[in-house]
Order: sequence, then structure tokens, then C-alpha cells
Amino acid sequence: MPVADVVPVDDPSRDYGDKVVAVEPGGVEPIPLDERHGRPLGLFWTWVSPNMEFATVAVGMLAVLYWGLNLAQATAAIIVGTALGSISHAFLSTWGPRDGLAQMMLSRIGFGRIGNLLPAGLNAATAGIGWFAVNSISGALALHALVHSIPSEGALVIVVAAQLLVAFFGHNLVHAFERIAFPILSVIFVIAVIIVLTKSDGAAQFTQFAPPRVGGFLLTVGAAFGYAAGWNPYASDYTRYLPREASRPAIALAAGLGVFASCVLLEVAGAAAVSAVGAKAAIDPGTFTGLTPTVIGKLTLLAVMLGAIAANVLNVYSGAMSFMALGVRLPLHRARAVVAVVFGVVGFVVASFGLGNAGQNYEDFLLIIAYWITPWLGVVFVDRLLRRGKPTGVWALTPGYRNWAGPIAMFVGIVVSIWLFCNQTKYVGVVPSAHPAVGDLTPEVGFLISAVLYLVLFRVLRPRASLDDAPAAVEYARP
Repeated sequence: MPVADVVPVDDPSRDYGDKVVAVEPGGVEPIPLDERHGRPLGLFWTWVSPNMEFATVAVGMLAVLYWGLNLAQATAAIIVGTALGSISHAFLSTWGPRDGLAQMMLSRIGFGRIGNLLPAGLNAATAGIGWFAVNSISGALALHALVHSIPSEGALVIVVAAQLLVAFFGHNLVHAFERIAFPILSVIFVIAVIIVLTKSDGAAQFTQFAPPRVGGFLLTVGAAFGYAAGWNPYASDYTRYLPREASRPAIALAAGLGVFASCVLLEVAGAAAVSAVGAKAAIDPGTFTGLTPTVIGKLTLLAVMLGAIAANVLNVYSGAMSFMALGVRLPLHRARAVVAVVFGVVGFVVASFGLGNAGQNYEDFLLIIAYWITPWLGVVFVDRLLRRGKPTGVWALTPGYRNWAGPIAMFVGIVVSIWLFCNQTKYVGVVPSAHPAVGDLTPEVGFLISAVLYLVLFRVLRPRASLDDAPAAVEYARP
């Protein structure tokens, strides 16, 4: 099979460049070279700010309140899970500048144009609707706690409107918003975390409804990984505008460290908050802010709301990108902006139904995220390894390109791992049913199954396409 490198054509008609208050044109086409701008360092606050929110704190709360770990055990599990999700995020972030393509467009290389409907569809749903709903709920709860006169439903409307405004304008305003939010969120949350940690009880443990200790540890690793890795399918969405010559180590370090530092800080603080409050704690911002002085508590609630907006402008933006990566053709110059608004409205409806049972819904959602992302990671990482040193971006843009090894490996990995190892409230797999101490190994098993199966199927069901099918709007340079 021939290989080629994608060289995006300069497009003066876009006239976007580094403009901030301008609606980003187009959809998921490669970013032209004359539109490239930015530095890798900017990725640090782009990935710190969206994690400075209550949804991050809640991961640590689950570890102590529901899964029976003490603070030290929860901290260890959080570090392990977050490190794994951050490392994968770092690698994926480096893929954007070369071809100027969004992550779910690059996913077509391992899945083919039709097969990519599986991961892109799942990501469009979990990002543009699922995560959007989760974070909107936490932001609305914070606003309601801050201003009791605003009902929770009204607070949800306010938070969603702010999120959609930023996401509608697109890439440059998203980055600018995260940069502005970064110092505000960091200062407030660091102060609040220090106060909460001083009041924590390292020996506190609530085991009445918890799984066995090892199982609780593995559930926490899975949840922490699921939270960090939840950003993985977005990674190159925010690096595709960087110059092609941008340093890959600098990109990996800024993106990976941004996710790791922010997630560990707030998740450990969540575990500490539950250890301090005791069994009466709830998955609610008040559990965390109630441990701080009144002024700091109110500022923290404000930061929780701001952090939810920071997270969801990424979610709705990348959800729209994933939806367009499905191959949906929209005859609009502002197609991405329109899709972002539609996803936000749907996410609002879903969030309105989840206000009443946030804790249990969030626990299930975190684990389900990891159930499909790890098999997807197994495919894309093995595919990149098999093609190392070869230009590949052209296949993401070739209509006739097929690679059935990817969707088959991912689907089998998801189904088999869930059947055997799932440990949810509504379904418990074969292994944890017989041995509860194993917790939930679905993500790890799903990754291994999909990676090994893709390695085999790639050689049997070899990807096929012709460069004659490649779009004429993109120049190709053969090696």
C-alpha cells in the first residue's frame, strides 16, 4: 500500500489565524499552514483549567465514601490511575500538528472511514452530551449553593448558556478562556485544598457498603483513569493549530502534566473532604466548601462554577468535532459552531434529568467512559506502532479507505471485557460475581484484548484504499 504525508493547503478565505473574538470557520478539515499559531506551553493551562472543577473533586469522594478506602489508599489509587490517563493524553497530543487534524479524524487511520463510526459516535455522545451533562450539573449545583434564590434548574440554564457562548466561537476563544480562568481557578482551589487537607482524617474509612479493599482500590484506579483518559479522544483537537515544527516533547509535557497535576490535586482533596466530614458526606459541592471559612467557601463555589464552564467548552467543542468526524456533511461555513450549539442543547436536557441523583450517576458514568476508551486506545496505539516512521494522515481524508481490523478489535474488546469484568450497579460480570475482591478490571482487559487482536487482524485484514480517492483540496507529498 502506498503511503503519503498530508500537507494542508493555505486557505486565505478562512481569515481566522489567531483571532480570538471570531467564529472558527469550517469543520474537521486539515488546518492550513498559514493558520497555525500558538506555543506548546499554552496546553498546560488549557488542560489544568477544565479539571479545576467539582467533577474532579467527586472522583476522590467516591473512593472514600463508596469504595471503602482511607485517604492514603485513595491517594495511591488516584495517582496510578491519573498517571496512566495523563501519559496516554501526552502521546495523543503530539499527533495534531503534523496533519492539522482533530483526534477523531486521526482515529480513522486505525478504524477506516466507516469503522470510525464506532469510536467517533461514542465520543460524540460521551463528550458533547455525557460529560457536558455531568459538568453542567456540578456547575449548576455550585451556583445554586452560592445564590440560593436561583433554583437549580435556573442555575443550569445560566451555566449552559455561558458554555455554549464560548464553544460557539471555537478554538481560539476556547484557549483564551482557559488561559484567563487558569490563575483564578488555581489560586482559589489551592487555598481551599490546603484548608481541607489540614482537616482531613487519614484513618477514616467507611466500609458498610464498600467492596473488598483490593476491589475498592481497583475501582478507584479505574475511575481516576477514566476521568483523565476522558480527555484522550480530544487531545489533538487542541494541538492541530500548532506549527508543524512545534516540539513534540514540549507538547507531551505540557498536556500530560496539565491533566496529571490538576486531577491529582483535586481528587485527593475530594478524598480528604469525605474523611473530614464523615459518613454524612454527599457528592455535592457543599461537602467540600463546608470545610472552608465562609469567604473561601463562597469563592470556591464560584470557582466550581467557572471550572465547570471551562471543562464544558472543551466537551461541547470536541463533541461537535467528533460528530463531524462521523462523515456528516453540512453545507455551512460555520458547521462546527452550529453543531456545538445543538450538542449543548441536548446535553442540557440530559443534565436536567440527572440533577436528582448526581452521585450514583457519576460513579457509573466514570467507569463506562473507561470501558470504551481503553479498547480504542489499544487500537490507535498499536496502529501507530505498526506504522512508525510512515506518513499516515492522508488515510484519514481518503473516502475509500477501509481498515476493519480496528472496529472489530475494539468491539470485541468492549464486549468481552464488560461480560467478564464489569462491576456496575446494574450489571456485574462473571469474574467479580465470583470474586468480588477483583473490583473492576474492565478497562485494563479491554485494552489488552483490543491491542492484541488488532495486532493480529492488521496483518490478516490489511487496510485498503487508493490515493486516487484522496480529496483534491489537499496536497500530498509522497515520501
